[in-house]
Amino acid sequence: MSETVGDAVPASQRGSWSSFLKSIASFSGDLSSLTAPPFILSPISLTEFPAYWCEHPDVFATIADAPDDEARMLTVVKWFIGTLKDQYTSRNESMGSEKKPLNPVLGDFSGGSIIVKQIGHAVLTYTPASGTPVEYLFTLPRLRIDGLWYGSPYIELAETTYIIGGGFVGTIEYKGKGYFSGKSHSFKAHITPAPGMGGGGAEEHIIEGTWHEKSKWTKGGSRHQPPDGTFQDVTHSGKKEVTPVGGEDDGSMGEFETRNLWGQVAKGIREGDFETASREKSRIENEQRQRRKDEAAAGTTWPLKHFTPVESDPVYERFARLVPKLTPPTEDCYAFNENWPVALAQFAK
Repeated sequence: MSETVGDAVPASQRGSWSSFLKSIASFSGDLSSLTAPPFILSPISLTEFPAYWCEHPDVFATIADAPDDEARMLTVVKWFIGTLKDQYTSRNESMGSEKKPLNPVLGDFSGGSIIVKQIGHAVLTYTPASGTPVEYLFTLPRLRIDGLWYGSPYIELAETTYIIGGGFVGTIEYKGKGYFSGKSHSFKAHITPAPGMGGGGAEEHIIEGTWHEKSKWTKGGSRHQPPDGTFQDVTHSGKKEVTPVGGEDDGSMGEFETRNLWGQVAKGIREGDFETASREKSRIENEQRQRRKDEAAAGTTWPLKHFTPVESDPVYERFARLVPKLTPPTEDCYAFNENWPVALAQFAK
């Protein structure tokens, strides 16, 4: 990372970068509503981020093969930690610094220091041979964006992720590098039986390390860990590239699929043509603002195609009771309508 103020910012972008820093100094709200200088933009939309959860199918598949609930919970935690590296460090490695994802638009589909609160949660449902679904709730960490002053931002995960399900509670605490001490991308995970949900005889597991490299058991794991105590080595995790499949009947991408929608913006960013990227980005965003104005004037809203809003997610509410520190006690969600694109329907069975 550059050590000179603004040194990593292209000369032509330093004026807009200065204005951007001033705007975020007093900003509190939805980060996606900020207009960032083109050089700091990622060439992918936030809509594509769930694809990072699909990059380790070998680990994901072993969730179903676990011999018991305890082993399954450990595998779920291992899979989740394995997704963090590419979600939160891949832009640093490929583009030199962290980049702000392109904002999703309605219909877009494929999801100094500032603290970013990620809104929402995820639920994984596994159905064993017994036919009784087992659910796991995942909450999202907060993000601490460092390096802004130098124009070379990077992400540290902050606070806590909870993974709850199968009779166990996983608590992952993130302890990244501070100004004076600490190691980048560090975490400590505790896995214990959930209160009142069985788990008798299960031992407490404590796992420590870095989520972008290696981690080890520091307690527990007597029946699960290899001789060297390694829990996970993300540097040799066998990442698979996710192949995008379009939502049209023939597998092609429609007008609002994210790689089509943002195609010219992404091309400009990757080629360093920030003028084109900025112009195309402004065009898309202005069109979307006008759509919202037209809908408001007509008293209509954007019709959802693939998801139905749920005011309070019953899975989140049920599991939140097990962890008093988990707030808020309820959260809304969007339930998938199971209307898979034709090109993917064969894989959804």
